[in-house]
Amino acid sequence: MADHAVSDDPQVQAQLDRLWSLSPGADILGLERITQLLERLDDPHRALPPVFHVAGTNGKGSTCAFLRAAMEADGKSVHVFTSPHLVRFNERIRVAGQLISDELLARYLARVLDIAEGVNASFFEVTTAAAFLAFAEHDADACIIEVGLGGRLDATNVIADPAVCGIAQLGIDHQAFLGDTLAQIAAEKAGIAKAGAALVTQRYPESLFPVMEEAAEKAGTVWIGQGDGWDAAIYRDRLHYRDDLGRLETPLPRLAGAHQVQNAALAFAMLRHQDAVPLSEAALKAAPLWAHWPARLQRLEHGPLLASLPTGSTAWLDGGHNAGAGEAISAYFTADRLEGQKLHLIIGMLANKEADAFLAPFAGRIAHIYALPVPGHDHHPAERFAAIAAQWGISCTAHSGPEAAIRAVAATAGDISPKLLIGGSLYLAGEILRLNEQLPD
Repeated sequence: MADHAVSDDPQVQAQLDRLWSLSPGADILGLERITQLLERLDDPHRALPPVFHVAGTNGKGSTCAFLRAAMEADGKSVHVFTSPHLVRFNERIRVAGQLISDELLARYLARVLDIAEGVNASFFEVTTAAAFLAFAEHDADACIIEVGLGGRLDATNVIADPAVCGIAQLGIDHQAFLGDTLAQIAAEKAGIAKAGAALVTQRYPESLFPVMEEAAEKAGTVWIGQGDGWDAAIYRDRLHYRDDLGRLETPLPRLAGAHQVQNAALAFAMLRHQDAVPLSEAALKAAPLWAHWPARLQRLEHGPLLASLPTGSTAWLDGGHNAGAGEAISAYFTADRLEGQKLHLIIGMLANKEADAFLAPFAGRIAHIYALPVPGHDHHPAERFAAIAAQWGISCTAHSGPEAAIRAVAATAGDISPKLLIGGSLYLAGEILRLNEQLPD
């Protein structure tokens, strides 16, 4: 899907301009085009270090962050491919632990685009090929690859022999591509299963067991689901993990939200059900505190964007945009955390997302909704959020951008230090981080 990527670096921007002219972001899943691109590049995806392949509706990016944290805590160098980016295109490609430089990014995009004529590759397919090329030509101990959309037909699924495959939380999203039922979506996600690589998943309803078992059997591997092959829980403010190899006790994740415990545990399960990259127990124990993943219940600094708010104001940022994300985010805002207040919700959401499903868990916790556009994307109009606000008996106002919304919160705050939640879209989240000068690193 179109990501409207821009860069301050002229060389990178020149390649992004070429990318848009050759491949205007066609939303067609399939492995034919990425296979052609990679063949023309001498198949760099076959020369990667051990691959940890991660899918899921929610939580896959955080799981990748925990995987990376564990490996780097053990002194390993790690390539990482994730999407989308928040502020800079470079965030998608991390080479041996570092965000790809503008010089390297421009060079690898150019090499892919130079051979892409006639393939009609999408934005994501070109990006995937550039990442694989960079990873193949730089040494590292491991490679973490996040699925872009779905799994079975995602461009990353050309990886034929991963060390292990993982699937995080499942939910209804991207129905136009993946299906309208949880079973259909699960089948698409489980399409990343490969022979010789355990398929490790979080806890799913029993109705999905046949789907996962069939996918694993078809691939020639085993399905290791939470609750059977492994499990995890919070006890006395510690994360307690167990599997057939034994028990592990770690600190709770630094990333906010109880759902991050399950993402950290999924990373542990993936690491403990592969043998290509052995890690120490000390590294696993360090991972929950080392992992960082922006725009996931991120506490914003009192930077330029928030400068007009009263001292003591608190703002959280989250790019979640579906029902599962709404439930997880809402659960974080307990009465104790809100200190008797209700949230000021600043929200912008793409038109193809279900606003009602995302917002339903927040009923009774919102003081006011501030509706924003998502520039460059089809998005829900302010009237959509106003209708939800009317059902809740609260007000909704429309604003031209984040700065205007923040000023409106400040103007109504009075002597109270308000609590804000900004969310609904990763694209909006990236703009918030840019305006507040909190660039992901």
